[in-house]
Amino acid sequence: MTIQQRILAWIEEDRDELIKFLSAFVAIPSPNPPGDTRLAADFLLAQLRAKGVPVEIRSAKEHLPNVVGSFNGGRKGRHLVLNGHIDVFPAGQAETWSRDPWSGAIEDGKVHGRGVADMKCGTSASIWTYIYLHRLREELGGRLTLTCVSDEETGGTWGAKWLVENFPEEFRGDCMLNGEPSVPTMVRFGEKGTLRIVIEIDTPGAHAAYTHASPNAIRIASDLIRDLYELEGLPVVQEDSVRKAIEAGFGAIDDGIGAGASTILNKVTVSVGVIQGGVKINMLPGHCRLEVDIRLPVGMTHAFLLAEVERVVARYKQARLSPVWTHSCEPTVSSPDHEMVGILKKAVRDLGWKEPASSVSLGATDCKHWRQNGVPSYVYGCRPTNMAKPDEWVGVEEFLHVVRTHALAAAAYLSV
Repeated sequence: MTIQQRILAWIEEDRDELIKFLSAFVAIPSPNPPGDTRLAADFLLAQLRAKGVPVEIRSAKEHLPNVVGSFNGGRKGRHLVLNGHIDVFPAGQAETWSRDPWSGAIEDGKVHGRGVADMKCGTSASIWTYIYLHRLREELGGRLTLTCVSDEETGGTWGAKWLVENFPEEFRGDCMLNGEPSVPTMVRFGEKGTLRIVIEIDTPGAHAAYTHASPNAIRIASDLIRDLYELEGLPVVQEDSVRKAIEAGFGAIDDGIGAGASTILNKVTVSVGVIQGGVKINMLPGHCRLEVDIRLPVGMTHAFLLAEVERVVARYKQARLSPVWTHSCEPTVSSPDHEMVGILKKAVRDLGWKEPASSVSLGATDCKHWRQNGVPSYVYGCRPTNMAKPDEWVGVEEFLHVVRTHALAAAAYLSV
């Protein structure tokens, strides 16, 4: 049997075990915030040790453990890194869910629970790829590394970023494969950036009847917000190969994420997420605070966009831009023509599924930490069904497909 045939046979033999593994993983709460992933990491560590593969905990913060491992093949070759995260979004109010958000229930051909799509499905695919390829290590070249990290939902400072920056020889590799939700009809080679800013508006304030005595800070904020939305019309300049690849994937991203996704993929988007102002209904507010999330398309930079934000804020003498913003990141991109893109597409096609298009992600992933260090990084995963919403789920067959695709692609990359 070929390597590919053996991998597929193992996955079929382990079908029930794989599904139960994902269910059990989801049933261990790991919401971030608060971000304590120790129980989920302990589960992964025990499961991997039981399979006899190299694994350890590497962490800078006790409550944010990273489960990592690595092994060499039977000959020299390239270094592939598998990456997924353990932390997930908070579940929110339990009563908004149809079942316990941490049930991991296997019902109606689906696995249910918070974090199953984002991204315990993809992290499980990385784990089982690591397990299967360890059995084949003497027939493969190079090196395979597993990184199951904490802290992705809050920027990756103590997870992927910490590993890549502090242990570059161990964790950067020559290429990185990630299983974030992307829909099976897309391979993602880049992602939009994030600029998160705070704007403070201060006026003297007054009694609500004395509107002549002071400008209203909330009214100024309202006008400023209107002007911030002008940023969505800024022009975008991209390399032809990147632009053409993105445009070719418009149909796939609309099919996978919803109609209209393609219309914002290559433009700036503005979301005012928090407005805080006022003390009492009959007091004219003297302060208002805005927290704004701005997404940058591939090809745009923080420096360019920040200058545009400053231009808008400067129209209002009572407003000031905070010099500190959290979890902002530049857009990142890898070549859409990299060998891994072709390997993933072939693996999907050979499995009888529709060949995926190339695209970029609307949201951020830990890929940015590898791309910022010059490592080509690619995403292939499940659909983001109800990601960050109640009743999150992943189809069992889709989960198994992602496992097959990752295992076959990793084996192909390390077989050269």
